[in-house]
Amino acid sequence: MSLKSFAAKIFAKRIAQKNEKWVQNPVVTQQKVFRELIAAGAQTQFGKDHNFSNISTPQDFADRVPVRDYEELKGYVQKIIEGQTDVLWPGRPIYFAKTSGTTSGAKYIPITKLSIKHQVEASRNAILNYIHETGNADFVDGKMIFLQGSPILEEKNGTKLGRLSGISAHYVPNYLQKNRLPSWETNCIEDWETKVDKIVEETEHENMTVIAGIPSWVQMYFEKLKAKSGKKVGELFKEFQLFIYGGVNYEPYRAKFENLIGRKVDSIELFPASEGFFGYQDSQKEKGMLLLLNSGIFYEFIKADEFFSENPKRLTIAEVELDVDYAMIISTNAGLWAYNIGDTVRFISKDPYKIIVSGRIKHFISAFGEHVIAKEVEEALKLAVEQTDAVVNEFTVAPQTSPVDDELPYHEWFIEFEKQPSQPSKFAQLIDMSMQKQNSYYYDLIVGNILQPVKISAIKSGGFQEYMKTIGKLGGQNKVQRLSNDRKVADGLQPFKI
Repeated sequence: MSLKSFAAKIFAKRIAQKNEKWVQNPVVTQQKVFRELIAAGAQTQFGKDHNFSNISTPQDFADRVPVRDYEELKGYVQKIIEGQTDVLWPGRPIYFAKTSGTTSGAKYIPITKLSIKHQVEASRNAILNYIHETGNADFVDGKMIFLQGSPILEEKNGTKLGRLSGISAHYVPNYLQKNRLPSWETNCIEDWETKVDKIVEETEHENMTVIAGIPSWVQMYFEKLKAKSGKKVGELFKEFQLFIYGGVNYEPYRAKFENLIGRKVDSIELFPASEGFFGYQDSQKEKGMLLLLNSGIFYEFIKADEFFSENPKRLTIAEVELDVDYAMIISTNAGLWAYNIGDTVRFISKDPYKIIVSGRIKHFISAFGEHVIAKEVEEALKLAVEQTDAVVNEFTVAPQTSPVDDELPYHEWFIEFEKQPSQPSKFAQLIDMSMQKQNSYYYDLIVGNILQPVKISAIKSGGFQEYMKTIGKLGGQNKVQRLSNDRKVADGLQPFKI
């Protein structure tokens, strides 16, 4: 055991003991965070506009501060961009994280000195937690790669601006700098395909032990490595031990990854976003991510099936139930107040509080009242892959409401196969039966002959990457939308159908 790995184990134990204090007192921890946030926000423009001085309980807060998304908070953000201080949080943010918007182009999410500190600590603690749980620290002596956006930052009225992953690149601790790849110059390449080719060149002959990134883009890296070396990733990197990912569910990619790697490796799921770092997988034996309740974020939850109703009830951590989908609402030490991040989560444990991401509150299919969510389509595909010989690279689902020849409507699954199923009809049937089992509304529509069973549209190899390129979202933090209630993505994929 090296001195570095020995020190990592000691540090991991210390952090685990520190975390245990708040893990065992979740409600008290959230109450403390709430009080601190309200006190800090009271003298801001937002705090004065919403009478923070008279807020003492979460119910007071819910009564005075409506749930907002970015579009509804944009007026306050614009004041910060123009140079005003004490708008959403005391002083000014030190960064804006630039992300893709919906109706107004780019979004500029404020990041403060406090919030970036918690982001960095959470990503560090995820790895330290793994070391403490497994006792494995040997990987710290090898090379680590984090597939991320460019660290080159712009500036708006004295505040630096960039992608979250690019901002995070400035906070890699000194003790990891020598282990970290790719080089700074390669990381700064904007064109994603050029960047991945250069990363392959820089890493092919290195002792890679940790690889991190969004699965779809790591898959692209692995495929290029295999094509160039003629070897599986696990053979090329004999000490590769840990895959760290976030952004999308890994399960649809797992079989393909294990084939590309040639063996199984441990993995850690993260739940980071520009708005905050919300959780990480804290056990190799159990599903779910530990919800980070002490990281400067106060959480509220609204039942997903009530979200679009008038005045839905906002619940604190003490009031949530297991196995219910909730829209997650956050208030943060970057000045996001009652902010709808758009994700839905499901609690699978309350001791400790552990979640899975079940989908997006706006990403669902309910063209016929079925309200299908991402978790259901991912679970259905996983089952079909496990019970057939198919290997899937990527997929998305959309409703077909106006089929030709008087057919019944259906859900169309666009799937890029690494290996086509030898029995396509069985593959489609397995998906459809799983959907019926998981979603009673979908079941009723099938049984009632309102919908016909799913149809599969195969996409050519590399088709999803080509599609993402056409919409300017190749690489980085961008990911394929799993499902949608319209045909926008489906129409974009038409040129790539087999």
